[in-house]
Amino acid sequence: MPGHPAAAKLSIWGILGKALVGALAGFFAAPVVAFIVVLVLNFFNPVCGTPGDSGGCEMGLATVVVGSALPGAAIGFIVNGLRGWRQR
Repeated sequence: MPGHPAAAKLSIWGILGKALVGALAGFFAAPVVAFIVVLVLNFFNPVCGTPGDSGGCEMGLATVVVGSALPGAAIGFIVNGLRGWRQR
């Protein structure tokens, strides 16, 4: 639709800005989602919380949360970058 603000083509800086916002969102959202998923999975694991566990489930939870931040940022960057490129 001509004349509509959304119809304006994005510059390369606009696309990069969208991609960086997506990276920031993915950097924070992916660990939250990973934490919830692993917490639910640990709840149903019969080994977690027993004396023989020695904190393995908790360390697995921490490892997954920390390890998911950078892939989440990369996914957010790529997805929003491609969406911005498509709008262009």
